[in-house]
Amino acid sequence: MGEDVGVRTFSREDRARYRDKVRRCLDVFAEMLRESRFDLDRPMTGVEIELNLVDEASNPAMRNADVLAAIADESFQTELGQFNIEINVPPRRLTGTGTAEFEEYVRASLNAAEVKARAIGAHMVMIGILPTLRPEHLTAETLSANPRYKLLNEQIFAARGEDLPIAISGVERLAVTADTITPEAACTSTQFHLQVSPAQFADYWNAAQAVAGIQVAVGANSPLFFGRELWRETRIPLFQQATDTRSEEIKAQGVRPRVWFGERWITSVFDLFEENVRYFPALLPVCDPEDPAQALAAGEVPNLAELRLHNGTVYRWNRPVYDVSRGRPHLRVENRVLPAGPTVLDTIANGAFYFGLVRALAESDRPLWSQMSFSAAEENFTSCARHGIDAQVFWPGLGYLPVTELVLRRLLPMAHHGLDRWGLDPGERDRLLGIIEQRCLTGRNGATWQVETLHRLETADHLDRPAALREVVRHYVDLMHSNRPVHEWPIP
Repeated sequence: MGEDVGVRTFSREDRARYRDKVRRCLDVFAEMLRESRFDLDRPMTGVEIELNLVDEASNPAMRNADVLAAIADESFQTELGQFNIEINVPPRRLTGTGTAEFEEYVRASLNAAEVKARAIGAHMVMIGILPTLRPEHLTAETLSANPRYKLLNEQIFAARGEDLPIAISGVERLAVTADTITPEAACTSTQFHLQVSPAQFADYWNAAQAVAGIQVAVGANSPLFFGRELWRETRIPLFQQATDTRSEEIKAQGVRPRVWFGERWITSVFDLFEENVRYFPALLPVCDPEDPAQALAAGEVPNLAELRLHNGTVYRWNRPVYDVSRGRPHLRVENRVLPAGPTVLDTIANGAFYFGLVRALAESDRPLWSQMSFSAAEENFTSCARHGIDAQVFWPGLGYLPVTELVLRRLLPMAHHGLDRWGLDPGERDRLLGIIEQRCLTGRNGATWQVETLHRLETADHLDRPAALREVVRHYVDLMHSNRPVHEWPIP
């Protein structure tokens, strides 16, 4: 989302002023790219994980303000729904044992936070969509207290002019209507950040787009929503629909959605920021007093506040990030396709697979995107979200094949090579990629475990759907705390 914004209303003058300012930011950004004014010395990686809060009965706990006060750790922040919080992990390099350090930090932080949350009757769950969510949990009253969420909700519905239909057809069907953006809060994700140079950005972003579907298939963990079994990664269609500012007539005109896969391979990071400005009207037209051109001319690093805030309201699955750290600007690819969980170990394994694979693809002699249409990558993404680890995908030179076969035959060796290029310790490399391999060999990820467990509880234990969903969450939380990778989880 970018910087916090206070409660306010926007005038027509605000919108005109913001449009002018964001275009001036874009001009300054272009000048910075030409002059190569970016931090390139020690590329860093980062992780953010969104979490759900539940009570003793495995139902959503609307306690994020209380939980954050109890945790009292600036690494933990608020999120859209009162049953959400997020942990931001300090960035690290991947060299040596960087992934083990990520895992150790996240586990220690979450365990310490869980102790404090438990003292006030809440528990944290790393899962893509909490199975026990019901419509009454997603209302205007359950938005977090941060004013930016209320403002964002108002602006999206002002742009739409009508309520949001949410319709998802999977194993079962769901059709509901929402009068707030709180269904978005159901979608809790893991975000991987990868710092890259301007010259390399296009290759890394294109690589991330090419493998987004594969990531979703292997890491799917969101098969249940409002008591229905839908897509294996239901977060994808739910997030797309829950933040859609377009009416049906606007959709029919071909206007782009704010949550989108994109429509082409890029040649520069500038392409993405320019598309943001050209295609998407401002949702939060808040102007910063900084004059970016003056700052640049004075030898300072401009914050480009308007460009960054606007970018935070265009929800690309792989988002470009401009940021300033310790007085130096840098660029990152923010990979947003994966759900949270199931365990910290699974999360770090997903990260290792992604970081290794995109490096191998970005540095290959013949770019994959010169052999594959962008629409094929998007079709893979949709198919993998729908079918998860059972999906069929297209790959250049191989045609259509099961995603597990593609990972085992072609992509794991590439990720192995990419992690070597990062300088990751070989033992760490093999430990984490071995988890991805075993998921593919067993056919089990978070989504398949949830569905198999639900069906077992309904058939063998004769539980009705609400009771079975609560039991799914109870078993899930116990296994999550074990940190055993999900392919080893037993079916209760």
